[in-house]
Amino acid sequence: MKNVLDAIREGDWFFEPENVDPSRYQATSAIPGTDAKLEILAERARAGLPLWHERDRMDYEESDAT
Repeated sequence: MKNVLDAIREGDWFFEPENVDPSRYQATSAIPGTDAKLEILAERARAGLPLWHERDRMDYEESDAT
């Protein structure tokens, strides 16, 4: 599966990852902008997954229940 890092190396600046069922990868409650959230995004990029999960924590105010 091609990921965004492969696309950048190939000069494909219009790359969009394939749609992936959100049940195939976990959402995160990590606060946006933290090292924890950035590491999760990096892991997703390396795995060829979408960066964003529909149930990811979106801001500081949300509870950790996501």
